[in-house]
Amino acid sequence: MALKTLSTFLSPLSLPKSKFPQHFLTTKPGPILCDFSRSQQSRLPAAESEGTGAAAPSPGEKFLERQQSFEAAKLILKENKKRTKKKESRVKAARNVASCYGCGAPLHTSDAVAPGYVDPETYELKKKHRQLRTVLCRRCQLLSHGEMITAVGGHGGYPGGKLFVTAEELREKLSHLRHEKALIVKLVDIVDFNGSFLSRVRDLAGSNPIILVVTKVDLLPRDTDLNCVGDWVVEATMRKKLNVLTVHLTSSKSLVGVTGVISEIQKEKKGRDVYILGSANVGKSAFINALLKTMAINDPVAASAQRYKPIQSAVPGTTLGPIQINAFLGGGKLYDTPGVHLHHRQTAVVQSEDLPSLAPRSRLRGLSFPRSLVSADNVEQGASIVNGLNAFSIFWGGLVRIDVLKVLPETCLTFYGPKGIHIHMVPTEQADEFYQKELGVLLTPPSGGENVDSWKGLESERKLQIKFEDVERPACDIAISGLGWFTVEPVRRSPKISQPKPVETTGELILVVRVPKPVEIFLRPPIPVGKAGAEWYQYAELTEKEEEMRPKWYF
Repeated sequence: MALKTLSTFLSPLSLPKSKFPQHFLTTKPGPILCDFSRSQQSRLPAAESEGTGAAAPSPGEKFLERQQSFEAAKLILKENKKRTKKKESRVKAARNVASCYGCGAPLHTSDAVAPGYVDPETYELKKKHRQLRTVLCRRCQLLSHGEMITAVGGHGGYPGGKLFVTAEELREKLSHLRHEKALIVKLVDIVDFNGSFLSRVRDLAGSNPIILVVTKVDLLPRDTDLNCVGDWVVEATMRKKLNVLTVHLTSSKSLVGVTGVISEIQKEKKGRDVYILGSANVGKSAFINALLKTMAINDPVAASAQRYKPIQSAVPGTTLGPIQINAFLGGGKLYDTPGVHLHHRQTAVVQSEDLPSLAPRSRLRGLSFPRSLVSADNVEQGASIVNGLNAFSIFWGGLVRIDVLKVLPETCLTFYGPKGIHIHMVPTEQADEFYQKELGVLLTPPSGGENVDSWKGLESERKLQIKFEDVERPACDIAISGLGWFTVEPVRRSPKISQPKPVETTGELILVVRVPKPVEIFLRPPIPVGKAGAEWYQYAELTEKEEEMRPKWYF
C-alpha cells in the first residue's frame, strides 16, 4: 500500500463530514510529521505494493490500517482543538497510531482515564525501541485484575462510568468488512442464544461464508445430550435463513469442540483473513485464547501469538478496535473485533457493578416453581393440586416479573440462569408491595442505594398465550435477552402416587412477563437440556435434499 502522509487522510475529501466538524478542517494546520513503523517503510513501491504480489498487504491489513488512520486523525483534531482554546502551539508531530494489544484502543498519553492510556515514560521508551505493539494500556491492566470499567455509551451502551465511544462508532468500525473477502467465525452464547445471535449479521458479514460457534456449552445442565442441542441449534439457525457452513458446540474453558473449529477454519479460509464476530460479552476474546492455546501445540506461530492476546473481562465492550493476531503459518491473519452492542439485553440496563452477577460461572441447574409440586412428597396418595401457579407472581431478581393469569393445575416453570440472581414467588395481590419493599434487598440486581434510586422499573410488559398440547414434553421456552430462560412444562409426578386422579393435559396458558425497557422477550421451542431433554426431544424428519442443505454440527 502506498505510503501516505497524515495530511492525506486529514483532507476534507477523505474524512466523513458527520464525524469531523468543518471548523476543525479549515483551521490553519501546524507542521505535522508522520512516524511510520519500519515494516511500513520497507514495503515495496506503491505501484507494486498495491498489486497482488506476495508482499502486497492483505485485505485485513488494509482494513486495520484504515482504522488506525482514522484514529490518528481523530486524536490530532481533538488535541488541536484543546490547544486552540488555550492559545497554545499546535501539535508539532504525530504518528500512525499504534493500538493496545489487549483491547485495540489507540495508544496515547493525554487522558489517564481513557482507554489506550499509557504512562508517558513507558510510551517513549517503547516507542524508542519500536515495541509499541507489546504495550498494554492502563484500562486493560485494571480489567485483567477484575475492575469493572465501562467505556461505551449511546444506543446499546451501558450506564455508569465515563463513556468514551458510542455503540454506533464501534459498529461503524466493522462496516468495511462486508466488502472484504474473508471468513467469518460468528459466536453465539448458548445461555443467551436468541439475545446474542445478531439478527442483522449480514449487514456486517456481507456474502462471506460463516462458521457458527456456540460458546459456553459447559454451562448446560449435567447429562445434556449435545446431539439434541446441536440439532436444536441447527433448526433455529435454519429459521433465520443464514448461509452457515457448519455449527460447532464449544467451551473456551474446557476446550471442548475447539479442535473442530480449527480444522474447519484451516479447511475454509483459503488464504483469507479470519474475523471473529459476535455481540458484546459473548466470549470472543476467551474463544480466541482457547483457539491459540489449542493451535500452539503444533503451531509455533500460534504459540508466539499467545504472548500478546486480547484481554478477557466481564465488561461488555472490552475490545474497542480490531486486533490483528498472527496465528496462521499460511496466508491470512486472525482478527478479534469489537463486540456489537445490543440494546435489548439485560446487560445494557444494569450498572457496571451488577454486570458480573449476570454471567453464569458454573453449570446451570433448573430451578422449578412451585417446588411443592415437583417433589410431591407431601401430597397424599390420589390427591391433586387444585390451584397450582394460578394467581401467583414470580420475581427473577429485580429484573423480571411473571404474573400467572391462567395455567393448568400441574404446570411448573423451570428457570435456567445465573445462580447469583435469586427467584421469589408471592401471591399476585401482594406483588406490587413486595417489589417496592424488597427492590435492592431480596430482589437484586439492581443493588446499592444509588442504583436502586435510578432504576426505572419493569416498564415493558408482554402478555403470552401458550398452547399446551402434549403433557409429555415442555410447551415452550421463554427467553429473557441477556439473562437466561425459563421453560413452561408439566410437573413430573412422583412415583409414590400410584393412582393419580385424571388431570387436564391440553389447554391455553396465559402469562404476563414484565422486564425493563428495552429488554426483549423471546418465545421459542424448548431447548433439550438435562437427561429429560434427550427423552422428549424429537428429531425432524427430513428429505435427502433437506439433509444436504442443513449445516452439520460438531462438538
